[in-house]
Amino acid sequence: MPAHVTGRMVIRRYAHTDENASMEIWSRAGRTAHPFIPGEGEGERAREMREVHLVHAENWVAESNGRVVALLGLLDAEIGGLFVAPEAQGTGVGRRLVEHAAALHGSLTLEVYEKNTRARGFYARMGFVEESRRVDEEYDEVLLKLVRPAPETVRSGEAVGPV
Repeated sequence: MPAHVTGRMVIRRYAHTDENASMEIWSRAGRTAHPFIPGEGEGERAREMREVHLVHAENWVAESNGRVVALLGLLDAEIGGLFVAPEAQGTGVGRRLVEHAAALHGSLTLEVYEKNTRARGFYARMGFVEESRRVDEEYDEVLLKLVRPAPETVRSGEAVGPV
């Protein structure tokens, strides 16, 4: 595990002061995950991320040793984006953010590009299943809608269904 993602991991609400670090993570992680999207991580997509998604979504960051290493954007119970710094991928940061989202919202949904096989594998391990698919007309790429039911909780020693 890289030195900068060991130690104490904190998940907290995004603050405006996280903008530059979050944009850098979004850009690097996005280019790695979506090499098939022209201009990913820059230009108009970066403007939209900065001016729309970081402003209007419910955003959370994972911080390790005082450094932001991941960003999660929520639109109610939909994960609008999960971006983990490439050097922090595989360390459990993404899993902790998804579990945080599930604790807040119960069942979750998201869309992921079919070609993003690494993310699809991660989401499958997290309990997401495909519900439907559609074509992203802007890029002519297939998007999969994935769903994950609310985790079962235990109260007074009895298992209960989704909250």
